[in-house]
Amino acid sequence: MANHKATLKDVRQATKRRERNKYYGKTTRNAMRDLKDIKTASEAGTKMTEVSSMIDKLAKRGIIHKNKAANLKSGLAKRVNAIAK
Repeated sequence: MANHKATLKDVRQATKRRERNKYYGKTTRNAMRDLKDIKTASEAGTKMTEVSSMIDKLAKRGIIHKNKAANLKSGLAKRVNAIAK
């Protein structure tokens, strides 16, 4: 690693971004896990909107690809719809 001021700043910024992205990703994965454990349709419906929003934000921030976000939301929607039947 170079000892230029700009390089050292970039390392600090990258570390902050990495930690922030890990936090958002882990929080969303935990919310998805909690959604999968829900057994009632009404509770799953309200939680689905929250989790869907979190997944969209991950895609918007560039943490995950937009197609992966779509696939995750689709799979969760299938589970929630199965609970509703």
